[in-house]
Amino acid sequence: MHSPARYPRPFTAQQDDLAALARQSRKRSLTPAEGADFSSNDYLALAGDPRLRRAIEAALDRGVPVGAGGSRLLRGNHEEHERLEAEAARFAGSESALFLANGYTANSALLATLPQRGDMIFHDALIHASAHEGMRLSRAEHTAVPHNDLDAFADALACWREGNAQGTAWIAVETLYSMDGDRAPLREFADLADRYGAILLADEAHATGVFGKGGRGLAEGLDGRPNAIMLRTCGKALGSEGALLCGPHVMRDHLVNRARGFIFSTAPSPLIAACVREALKIVADEPERRTELADLVAYAGDRLAPFGVTRSGSQIMPLVIGDDARTMRIAQRLRDAGFDIRGIRPPTVPAGTSRLRISLTLNIGKPQIDALAEMLSEVLG
Repeated sequence: MHSPARYPRPFTAQQDDLAALARQSRKRSLTPAEGADFSSNDYLALAGDPRLRRAIEAALDRGVPVGAGGSRLLRGNHEEHERLEAEAARFAGSESALFLANGYTANSALLATLPQRGDMIFHDALIHASAHEGMRLSRAEHTAVPHNDLDAFADALACWREGNAQGTAWIAVETLYSMDGDRAPLREFADLADRYGAILLADEAHATGVFGKGGRGLAEGLDGRPNAIMLRTCGKALGSEGALLCGPHVMRDHLVNRARGFIFSTAPSPLIAACVREALKIVADEPERRTELADLVAYAGDRLAPFGVTRSGSQIMPLVIGDDARTMRIAQRLRDAGFDIRGIRPPTVPAGTSRLRISLTLNIGKPQIDALAEMLSEVLG
């Protein structure tokens, strides 16, 4: 009989890992949403909008169930899912759309499924963790390319092709990066895809609803191309939940047949699908929301730039501190003063770039930005 003393106590490795994170000032914990909203991705303040509540109530009144009851390939496929996908395709101008539970699932399913053995995924060095998860599961090889460096992407693609590679090249980027707020040169990436016979995968998570004609995002006008797929999440500016992959019919058919994250997952709530349809209508019907947000972005740039906040040109404005512990101390002081601003540390951002991620939404206004400027003067001085 084995003696229990010969083996480590349960969860020893996990406790040691947590202790190491604490020593590095990188241990995370859940905190409530309190104070002025400078941290959420609810950019257009739709999460609590009465129109979305009424859309849910109307769906319940016409008998739409709360739960799907199964995966979409079993009994979980509801007409609300199908109606949303049809409207999303029209909204984007793509051949088809597929609705998944969230952006993480969509990104990982996409990259784990579509690229095949012999293919190569060229991805931006700062691409989201969900893309890395998909590439980890993919049969294709992958390589990181310096952030937003078109020449480096072109060189990498050319080198791969010159090596007699016969597979498909995939270019994976975000259109608006969630920690820096900067934009990808998307049209140039689309040109690269054409030149090298590649497929462009563009994550529009933080641009959907905020940019482009009718809130279609920074990729507006690129949908419908045979070599482009756009990911539009529904839990940020659209104020709801889920994600929509917009692209050619073959994309949708292949994911339905091969994507494990789709096949073996309970379908999203049909109620949420109805809610997202209404959110798309609000984005199209109320351009003044985007105008108001753009005005806030410009105002915040003027008021906060003197304290080191980056004028990113978008609603995401980082203040890079560098040191992990100092970043978290400043974030806590701001939260204590009534500003919900979160500290972001590695591995979410590169080592040495810990920061305050200041997110602008229509949940705040110019008076809150003025008050934040005064508080930053105090805590940074």
